Amino acid sequence: MILFRQKYPRWWFEWNRELLRFVNRVAVYLALMDDRYPSTDEEQSVRLNLDYPDARLGLNRWMPLIKWFLAIPHYIVLFFLTVGAVAAVIGAWFAILVTGRYPRGLFSYVEGVIGWHNRVAGYAAILITDEYPPFALHPEGMHSGIGPQPE
Repeated sequence: MILFRQKYPRWWFEWNRELLRFVNRVAVYLALMDDRYPSTDEEQSVRLNLDYPDARLGLNRWMPLIKWFLAIPHYIVLFFLTVGAVAAVIGAWFAILVTGRYPRGLFSYVEGVIGWHNRVAGYAAILITDEYPPFALHPEGMHSGIGPQPE
């Protein structure tokens, strides 16, 4: 639709947004960042706000053809960061078991990896922006929206 008609149907955007929100709730649950079972329709502790794109003015009609290719460096980096996040969650499990708290550094790292996944998905998969995602766990001015924050 973006390529041929320069339109991004609102229903498609809403489907993608809600699916990404659910995926984030599941990821946060599996990462031990929230102990409530992920809901299919409630936001719970994850807030993911995406702006509806103006396909005519805000998106280049030819970019959907190459965004997946341009995101390859992100996929490579995210592979290694995700392996680290799995190790961090395992370490956090032991820390939670012993101390009853999720260590702030591990929480922040896992939160950053999830946020990075979201930025790359917004760019290359759900096509809501042409702005290339930064290579950073916590870019300036961006908050991942995962809460509650650890103490």
